Amino acid sequence: MSSPVPSLDPHALLVFLLQAALLLLVALALGRLATRFGLPALVGELLTGVILGPSLLGALAPGALSFVLPADADQLHLLDAVGQLGVLLLVGVTGAQLDLAMLRRRGATGVRVSLAGLIVPLALGVGAGFLVPAALLTDTSERAVFALFLGVAMCVTAIPVIAKTLADMGLLHRDIGQLTLGAGMVDDAVGWFLLSIVSAAATTGVHGGTVSLSVVYLLGLVAAAILVGRPVVRWALRLAGRAKDGGPRVTVAVIVVLLGAAATHAMGMEALFGAFVAGILIGQARADDEGAPRRLWQDLAPLRTVVLSVLAPLFLATAGLRMDLTALADPKVLVAAVALLAIAIVGKFTGAYLGARASRLSHWEGIALGAGMNARGIVEVVVATAGLRLGVLSIATYTVVVLIAVVTSVMGPPILRRAMARVELTEAEAERELALAGRPA
Repeated sequence: MSSPVPSLDPHALLVFLLQAALLLLVALALGRLATRFGLPALVGELLTGVILGPSLLGALAPGALSFVLPADADQLHLLDAVGQLGVLLLVGVTGAQLDLAMLRRRGATGVRVSLAGLIVPLALGVGAGFLVPAALLTDTSERAVFALFLGVAMCVTAIPVIAKTLADMGLLHRDIGQLTLGAGMVDDAVGWFLLSIVSAAATTGVHGGTVSLSVVYLLGLVAAAILVGRPVVRWALRLAGRAKDGGPRVTVAVIVVLLGAAATHAMGMEALFGAFVAGILIGQARADDEGAPRRLWQDLAPLRTVVLSVLAPLFLATAGLRMDLTALADPKVLVAAVALLAIAIVGKFTGAYLGARASRLSHWEGIALGAGMNARGIVEVVVATAGLRLGVLSIATYTVVVLIAVVTSVMGPPILRRAMARVELTEAEAERELALAGRPA
């Protein structure tokens, strides 16, 4: 008879509870303060970890919070487990918001903008990865894997940040708002796909056979999701919907996301891609529900609230704890940080702008698309965290990538506001605004 598994140490549990409460409290306060100044809440939530971590409090008063935030890997793993659950559900919720019907309507224009917005920053990021000083690499990461990972980090777009920004600015009904969302959705989907490929290369090395096998696995996963996953998820959510309350549907949605994540993780790839695909299946179940698609969305609203209001801020605060801004005191790291930030901004702006102009959109419409697509937000933080966990990014590089996410998210709204002030409102956009408001045209 095997001995019973020892329970969690009472002191470790106490510290974990205090950690979670402290991080959430400060994240809430700083997140609300950020929104007061017109900034994304992401900025304040990341600052939680920066202030309480090695960047500020750790440097000024190392022993100030040593009881609540001890330098103990096992203790941090408890927070990581909750944060990992939160980020998987966040990616799943993002996937559920993917509007495939809108993507089909946008057709060639959306494809041109999204591909240009992907290829240009991806190429610049990969090129920069081969040129940055060795001080930004870890002892174990290969230069090729690092360059590929940096390219992926440069090309992603943050749909949650874009959607929130457009909604706050009253631009969801504009053609540019719809096109930005559509192109950003494609970028996100391809970005998670590429992250899985690079993650597999990071664990097994860059070999043609390994990468080819990863591509086969992912294509097989997508095919299985379409042929098997879609009807099964639709059936499961409909069955759960027979209950009077929405609780069973929330539970089923969480199970679907976790199983999708487990599937890609078992293949040796990034669990985030599986969570994203699972989220798309949930969103399609809503679109396929001829009976009451709104009820499914209403049933899942509590899950979205908990993820965005509790789990995501906790993840971001924990991500901020890993940042070390003192690394920027090294001139080589500082110069590389400025250069990478410039490459990230120029690459995304240029790609989106060229895609817009190739689709015969105006100069200011191209600027607006570039500003919207440039926001990396929480998606890039997730990518950076994955790179740190895989050993591809050092603390210094991780800090630089997270800073890029913050800066690009902050600079988007003012540029977008100025550009859209020069784009005339069309009759179709006015009708769409009335439709979104629920008023007759």
